[in-house]
Amino acid sequence: VIDANLFKDVEEQKEEKKMRDNLQVGDEIVTIGGIYGRVISLKEETIVIESASDHSKLTIARWALQTNLTVHDDTVTK
Repeated sequence: VIDANLFKDVEEQKEEKKMRDNLQVGDEIVTIGGIYGRVISLKEETIVIESASDHSKLTIARWALQTNLTVHDDTVTK
């Protein structure tokens, strides 16, 4: 028996991929480790962010992005 809670819902995975794919320079984000920052550079597998507190730069993996706090007009659905 496979517990459904062990696997993320397919729709949830699609939403996370869409969020990561639509990330833009200047977006305010939160990492899975709880670090808040602003995106200053995007690459295929990594993101460079500037921390809000001391303006230090961090390179993180795209999969480590948890939340994009910036709302874009083109992503709002009616």
